[in-house]
Amino acid sequence: MKNIYAFESIEELQAYSKDIEQLNKKLTAYQALLEKEFGLDDLPKAIVWTSKENATTIFSNTPVPAYTNDVRICMSPIVQDWREFHLAQLEGQRNERIEKYYSEITLDHVFCILAHELTHHLQLFIDDFDDGRENSIWFEEGMCEYLSQKLTLSTEQYEKLVAVEGELIELFTEKYGQHSLDEFGKGSYEATSLTAIMIYYWRSSKAIKYIVEDCYGGDVHKVFALYYEWDKAGRTVPLTEYFGVTAL
Repeated sequence: MKNIYAFESIEELQAYSKDIEQLNKKLTAYQALLEKEFGLDDLPKAIVWTSKENATTIFSNTPVPAYTNDVRICMSPIVQDWREFHLAQLEGQRNERIEKYYSEITLDHVFCILAHELTHHLQLFIDDFDDGRENSIWFEEGMCEYLSQKLTLSTEQYEKLVAVEGELIELFTEKYGQHSLDEFGKGSYEATSLTAIMIYYWRSSKAIKYIVEDCYGGDVHKVFALYYEWDKAGRTVPLTEYFGVTAL
């Protein structure tokens, strides 16, 4: 993958060059793991490194400063950008535990987000980037969250992240979490609230963790095999019903 830098000054690029170098080093190791364990063989052509502002106003209008398509990953490497992004999810509510967690996130957390974007390129996912089908988006997004976090964070880091996202789900379920995960799709990004978008990610990740660890003993490949069976059978029931996670 090529590295393309889209900062507004040489000074800005220099300020984040060491972090970008570290993220690339970690990504090389994660890529090798995905190739070995999950058959990754179709990489994006480039990573566009840029600021949160440029990622969400110039390269795209999505409010999340990390995304991918079949050609490129666009990513902010700036830890402070991600601290501010995650704290904004609280919508002004005060929660000391969540605020402390996101105020102290490090490059390890930022790397999880980059790893999530690369995980989207696994051929194991049935729907392509330009595919019009949306009735299994939660599975792909949740699996990208699960694998990128579970495979790159320490056990302690992962458990803390799961606990924080679980608390966010509790805080915002009444306001934003009443929709089925099967409704997660491109239309979800049209929501006016960042939190209304992100709660789909938290819930999807929780659902995948439950399926993989509680239902199938940590066997990710078994879960993918069942996902393929659901598709081959014609998607006759919603994927949440098929996996027994309609209540999540």
